[in-house]
Amino acid sequence: MTSVHHRTAEIEGQNIFYREAGSQRAPAVVLLHGFPASSHMFRHLIPALADRYHLIAPDFIGFGFSSAPSPEEFPYSFEALTDITAGLLDRLHIERYAVYVQDYGAPVAWRLALRATDSITAIITQNGNAYQEGFVAAFWDGLFAYAANPDADTERGVRAALTLESTRWQYLNGVSDPSLISPDTWTLDQALLDRPGNDEIQLRLFRDYPTNVELYPAVQAYFRTSQVPLLALWGAGDEIFGPDGATAFLRDLPHAEIHHLDTGHFALESHLDVITANIREFLGKVLA
Repeated sequence: MTSVHHRTAEIEGQNIFYREAGSQRAPAVVLLHGFPASSHMFRHLIPALADRYHLIAPDFIGFGFSSAPSPEEFPYSFEALTDITAGLLDRLHIERYAVYVQDYGAPVAWRLALRATDSITAIITQNGNAYQEGFVAAFWDGLFAYAANPDADTERGVRAALTLESTRWQYLNGVSDPSLISPDTWTLDQALLDRPGNDEIQLRLFRDYPTNVELYPAVQAYFRTSQVPLLALWGAGDEIFGPDGATAFLRDLPHAEIHHLDTGHFALESHLDVITANIREFLGKVLA
């Protein structure tokens, strides 16, 4: 059995929870989770890769078991989440690393890459966008309307994304066999979303989301310049980030590997073995 350590580090006055496994002498892989999840989404992938890689999976501020200060105490934005993540990597002396990104993890990783363009050795993106293609309008139109004009009417719409019904839907949408998805997933996420004051944290990040889209031209330029190795493992049934989001990477990274999987937004819950095998083959080639 592989040992997975559950640790906490204080970064800029905030406690950051992270999972760690594998030899510190091995190539590093940083796993960045999405909304409304946490490093819990990597609980099975970490031991599956730890024989060959050094895995680090933090919880973002406001998520999982990391600190969740109020918006008056912490400036919730994707830039601020990146600051804390970068601080953790510095604390752990991780300067070069591959990343696995999903959903919110993608814009954090893109910011890390733009800050230090030679730091990222490879990218694995699992329903983590870097192009406007892939945004499913039925999910995103309400969020972008709220970010552009945050009032009582637009807020009512996005608050629906913080409910148990929505969290459960995120795990089950596009999944051909829902019996593969453990209810532990959405139950844990919802319990953490329901903490007093966490709704305001999430609303701040919703309002900040357009800054990620504004960054896309710079991110795409980074792809063209660096030709960083990229593997897209995409839940093709995802009704948040559709399959066009995966194929769009080929525009700037023509050698990217693209795999559409018969599942949804949280593909690790149903396709762990397929994803693990693809990652091991991909990283085995590009980090050799």
